[in-house]
Amino acid sequence: MARSVNSVASRARRKRILKQAKGFFGRRKNVWTVAKNAVEKAMVYAYRDRKQKKRNFRALWIMRINAGARLHGMSYSQFMGKIKANNIELNRKVLADLAMNHPEAFAAIVNRVK
Repeated sequence: MARSVNSVASRARRKRILKQAKGFFGRRKNVWTVAKNAVEKAMVYAYRDRKQKKRNFRALWIMRINAGARLHGMSYSQFMGKIKANNIELNRKVLADLAMNHPEAFAAIVNRVK
């Protein structure tokens, strides 16, 4: 008896990987073995960088808050300490946006905590 091979599922699996490799350069987009490795590696990077994106944004917000606070004669750590002490519940994302795009509102917060 001949061996039964589920070619429908095999082709669907290959098509799915090659579709994910669309836009890749050279053989990475159309050669099965190369595309499979490239897509697997891309998935690993995507998983890792979803976590790193959160770290990067938090670091950016801290830099912006620090720059805004130093314009008013405070360091970042002093400013955040006073924010917590005064029970002002604004997160770093909002504070960074205020420091960058609405300096007068940020100045009002700094004056309130001083």
